[in-house]
Amino acid sequence: MDKVIQAIKRFNEERDWGKFHTPENLAKSISIEAAELLECFQWDSENYNKEDVCEELADVFTYCIQMAMKLGLNPEEIILKKLEKTKQKYPIEKAKGVSTKYNKLK
Repeated sequence: MDKVIQAIKRFNEERDWGKFHTPENLAKSISIEAAELLECFQWDSENYNKEDVCEELADVFTYCIQMAMKLGLNPEEIILKKLEKTKQKYPIEKAKGVSTKYNKLK
């Protein structure tokens, strides 16, 4: 993860783009890129272009990492922390093999 973070940081510094990367602008960019990712599956969810999916997914990841950096957060730490919280919401014995929302698990 450090290699990715440093590469993104260097890329933005070389272009002096940090001034444009407010949390609001980054949140907008994440949403826009996520919509572009979804567009890859718009009319045919089985015959999608994998290269297009990879590029859009990379854009989403990049903006998410940039937002974490801007807010002084460690992406790895916040992901692992959230995963632990989600494990509590979805215990294996109730959630395995089902897609039911946590508040409706039996």
